[in-house]
Amino acid sequence: MDAKKDFPCLNQKMNGLSPVYLDSACMSLKPQCVIDKMIEYYAQYSGCGGRSAHKFSFRTTDEVTKARENIAVFIGAKKPEQVIFTKNTTESINLVAKSFKFKPTDIVLTTDKEHNSNLVPWMLMDKSNAVKHKTIASKQDGSFDIELFKEMMEKEKNIKMVALNHVSNIDGYKNPIKDIVEIAHDNNAVVLLDGAQSVPHTKIDVERMDIDFLAFSGHKMCGPTGTGVLYGKEELLNELNPFIVGGDTVETVDGDRITFLGIPEKFEAGLQDYAGIIGFGEAARYLSNIGIEKIEKYVNDLNIYLDEKMKSIENVKIIGPADPKKRSGITNAIIDNINSHEIAMYLDEVKNVMVRDGAHCVHSWYNKTKTRASLRASLYLYNDKSDIDAYVDGLKEYIGLVKQENNFAN
Repeated sequence: MDAKKDFPCLNQKMNGLSPVYLDSACMSLKPQCVIDKMIEYYAQYSGCGGRSAHKFSFRTTDEVTKARENIAVFIGAKKPEQVIFTKNTTESINLVAKSFKFKPTDIVLTTDKEHNSNLVPWMLMDKSNAVKHKTIASKQDGSFDIELFKEMMEKEKNIKMVALNHVSNIDGYKNPIKDIVEIAHDNNAVVLLDGAQSVPHTKIDVERMDIDFLAFSGHKMCGPTGTGVLYGKEELLNELNPFIVGGDTVETVDGDRITFLGIPEKFEAGLQDYAGIIGFGEAARYLSNIGIEKIEKYVNDLNIYLDEKMKSIENVKIIGPADPKKRSGITNAIIDNINSHEIAMYLDEVKNVMVRDGAHCVHSWYNKTKTRASLRASLYLYNDKSDIDAYVDGLKEYIGLVKQENNFAN
């Protein structure tokens, strides 16, 4: 896949070397078309959408509408109004947490591998007695325990919502959403899906998958920072209370009576990030033109290649399933006697190879499993085998230096 040319960040030299970016699970790079689309807004029609009666405002409104339509098509939503613009996945999940009409006895069930964005809101609500929070343990290999889930759903009659990731940002494991949704719905629970790691390179059809809520971010799918979406079934969105209120959320205020607008307006308070939203829509168009299925296969094939290369390094433990096809473009590793932060710094400073180290915002899982900070390489459409070669060669070089230092010290 010859996508690297579309990304200006990759078409530069740093210390005489081209950058090797392997941190897309955290943040994707932006193609030139998205950058151009955002500049177009600022340079040609930088007005306020949906309010003023002039050409700049009309054009802004039209472009935001097109972006909403692009994203609705991208995820298979029936109506554009079901796409609510937020800042990111985190805000989308918090919107549901704060706006869904829970009772204190209701239970929200999450997995034990959730990003803090889909864990901390429920923990705090549990502490304030707004709802009860429980977790379901994964199997030893990190996979979802569907039989335990079925047992819990049938036993715990108060489970109101199942909130879980589609793809784990720890190991790339993809949860069996079709089965999870069916079991949840059979037991009168709704499903909130964190799609931050799946939407960028997995075909999503919210209608076919029967998802109740889907949260995802623009910055992980070639879009601008500060952009996200909450999708919801229309009847559920209509039942949610407004989250942040103010300008552009109300139809009228008369005395002490407030009449709110319908969806999506009642959830999009205040002046929006029009340039970001318009760029987000362009990112969805860009990915659609390439083809999500094509991107997914390409990323999976690259991960197989990376897995083979990693086997040439001694004392490497890969977190998650042994089969790289089940890790959705993520290879998260622990190397004996190697500090993940120090090696990440070395790769960046010496090789221009950019990866991520740490607990990856899933401290709960790392603490529970007593797993130390790891080194995560995450792949996307603009990577190729030369990037993987540079990464693995850098790992080997650093490990060799550490061995030399240890031998010298001894």
